[in-house]
Amino acid sequence: MVLARIEYPRGPDCALLLVNAVLRMNYLDWLVLFGTIIFIVVYGSLKTRGHKSIEGYLKGDNSLKWWMIGISIMATQASAITFLSTPGQAIEDGMRFLQFYLGLPLAMVIISITMVPIYYRLKVYTAYEYLETRFDLKTRSLAAILFLLLRGLSAGITLFAPALILSTILRWPVSLTPILIGTFVIL
Repeated sequence: MVLARIEYPRGPDCALLLVNAVLRMNYLDWLVLFGTIIFIVVYGSLKTRGHKSIEGYLKGDNSLKWWMIGISIMATQASAITFLSTPGQAIEDGMRFLQFYLGLPLAMVIISITMVPIYYRLKVYTAYEYLETRFDLKTRSLAAILFLLLRGLSAGITLFAPALILSTILRWPVSLTPILIGTFVIL
């Protein structure tokens, strides 16, 4: 039996050449990628079109069940960073972080069962309104400012990580890809 010997490139750019050789996209890959993006944008636009009031948009007309709200909260917690970093974290540190992800559904059930009825009863839209009702405007403002600051910082990372990967796969400039991802998110 004769085995063929494969010659791999050597030198400082060999890893990049290997990644590019493996990550070549064919027409089906492009179709799935852009089909998924377009489906998400169209589906989200269609699902939010019927809401005429702020209450209908933010609170689902108070018709959502607690478990639907819990799934929504869990989906909000997951981002591209979650899917990109989790395998690397498992390789680096082992699987001990998995307890967080296994505990997350339980935490969401507890939050949905305890906090959502309070929000409904008090007729508040956000946790910040609840903080103002429970404490004062300064507490609400501080919590909102801290949240917006942290979300603003994490949004940049959340856009940049998949943009870095997509720019490698698609061979687009890294500066263009976050703009395109951000545009689709805004749509």
